Amino acid sequence: MSANQPPPLVDYNLFESDAPLREALEREGGSWAHDLVHDLGSLAGTQQAIDWGFQANANPPQLRTHNRFGDRIDEVEFHPAWHELMNVAIGHGLHALPWREPRQGAHAARAAAFYIWSQVEGGHGCPVSMTYAAVPTLRAEAKLAAEWEPLATTLEYDPGL
Repeated sequence: MSANQPPPLVDYNLFESDAPLREALEREGGSWAHDLVHDLGSLAGTQQAIDWGFQANANPPQLRTHNRFGDRIDEVEFHPAWHELMNVAIGHGLHALPWREPRQGAHAARAAAFYIWSQVEGGHGCPVSMTYAAVPTLRAEAKLAAEWEPLATTLEYDPGL
């Protein structure tokens, strides 16, 4: 046993341990999303999720400009942990909750869930946030929105995109 060291912070619920966040979610009308944020908080505190975060940070995305034959491919290679993080984020609607459930407190609910999950690893939050931010812009052009909004707000993560 190490001297003067706290035990590992693992297997706890990030949402349940954050009283101000729970109070804010309630105050801002997002209590209907309590179970979603609670479940995400529970997952975020697991050793598996913490490991994904460390793995994603230790293995940043790699740009592959050419294949082994010298052909231009311009692909980005991601560690599997990145895909696990993205799958959870997309599957829980962190990119689209207010657009899929336009009701009181939807933006607060999305913010609470995003805040909880981004504590596992912050880098994957960029594409999640940019997708969330793109929907109002798409809606400025009805034809584009009709085509792209269903794709941008799906809860199915596609690692090939």
